[in-house]
Amino acid sequence: MDRIAAGLDERPAVAVKLEAPGPKRLLALDGGGVRGLISIEILAAIERAVGPLAGYFDYVAGTSTGAILATCVSLGMPVDEIRRLFLEACPAMFRRSGGLRRWRHKYDDAALADGLKQAFAVGGAAGEAVTLGSPALKMLLLLVLRNATTDSAWPLSNNPRALFNDPALEECNLKLPLWQLVRASTAAPTYFPPERVQVGPREFLFVDGGVTAYNNPAFLLFLHATLEPYRVCWPAAPDKMLLVSVGTGSVSHADVALAADDMNLLYNARAIPAALLHATSTQQDMLCRVFGRCLHGGPLDLELGDLRWSADRTSSALPKMFTYLRYTADLSPEGLVRLGLPDIDPRAVQDLDSLEHLEELQRVGRTAARAVTPSPLQAFAR
Repeated sequence: MDRIAAGLDERPAVAVKLEAPGPKRLLALDGGGVRGLISIEILAAIERAVGPLAGYFDYVAGTSTGAILATCVSLGMPVDEIRRLFLEACPAMFRRSGGLRRWRHKYDDAALADGLKQAFAVGGAAGEAVTLGSPALKMLLLLVLRNATTDSAWPLSNNPRALFNDPALEECNLKLPLWQLVRASTAAPTYFPPERVQVGPREFLFVDGGVTAYNNPAFLLFLHATLEPYRVCWPAAPDKMLLVSVGTGSVSHADVALAADDMNLLYNARAIPAALLHATSTQQDMLCRVFGRCLHGGPLDLELGDLRWSADRTSSALPKMFTYLRYTADLSPEGLVRLGLPDIDPRAVQDLDSLEHLEELQRVGRTAARAVTPSPLQAFAR
């Protein structure tokens, strides 16, 4: 049983997670707009297998929609509550911009900001007052943002040992409002305006963490948990670390009828961001399977297959540094057929703002969640 939950340890929960003996459990959550409903149903299956997620996992990372879900998990919310909040918030969060603003971004951000403040109001504190360093967080949390001002990815953690989390620093990241960091991580260009965040004496413009190589933050989370500069330094071995990666559905747009003349400026403006998002997410998944002992995950491509580990396979020359599980859904026409959902139109579940098809997204998530089995998760129970 978790010592904090049992009332046996008066230290902050994050400190207990940092120093607790035994295997470490990491959870990474992809971005994907309203397709986060797929992740929620997979998380529900994981919760049924291991109990409260904040008690089981030690470190959770999220990008964009995944940042919302990761923060809810780190606050100790049960998945039923996360699902309810998500379903209630979606229509309000995707409220169309008015006037000239619609030419800059599709949706107004006021409802999104208000929804995050309400969701993160804990322990009698208003949502505006809850910071990244709040003791209300029951585990280590990593949020992925992109700093448009400095043109760089900004992964921010509540790890008290981190270089820029020293309370003596004027620009200490732990002092930043939690809702604002999550809002920044979800500020998808063309969908929402950027978020202005005051960091010490400087103001920065932040946009969606999905506009980095880490829309799937799984391998980045492993690095934050093990590399010396991040000052967590947990031991890496297949029996000492479990990394569970949860996606929002994979989307690729194959088009055998595509002609060179079709690839005009408008086509590229629409296709290139989605192509890069798919490619970087796949690369993160591939790295986890190369350096981790993969026990579950769909095929990466025709040459690599699924890279699942088994005792009778020829061993790779690369050492395995953790055990890895990847859960998501293939949202292509063929993938939906394999899931037993041929009646769902792929176009209905592929868009990031498909508000008219939330029920179909839940069906996809519940079906994909059947792949979650208790045994590999329970093998890492303390």
